[in-house]
Amino acid sequence: MNKSDLIDAMAEDAGITKAAAKKALESFLENVEGALKKGNRVSLVGFGSWSVSRRAAREGRNPQTGKTIKIAAKNVVKFKAGSDLQSAVN
Repeated sequence: MNKSDLIDAMAEDAGITKAAAKKALESFLENVEGALKKGNRVSLVGFGSWSVSRRAAREGRNPQTGKTIKIAAKNVVKFKAGSDLQSAVN
């Protein structure tokens, strides 16, 4: 399912227009992104939670040459599925 499929499904399930569903989805995504940028955790009970974690700098290898390279530290987004989502999938 891609973004446009999700918008179509949201519009149909909620009985709203596709434009309203698109606006709602974009608002949700912007708010999740904004919270994560601030370092906050976003949690939807039963569905899951997003958090930001710091990945330390490390050394890696260039697979073509085998040469050691430095990989910079960076922030990564993590998602942990909630119990309801996990049980629905399994």
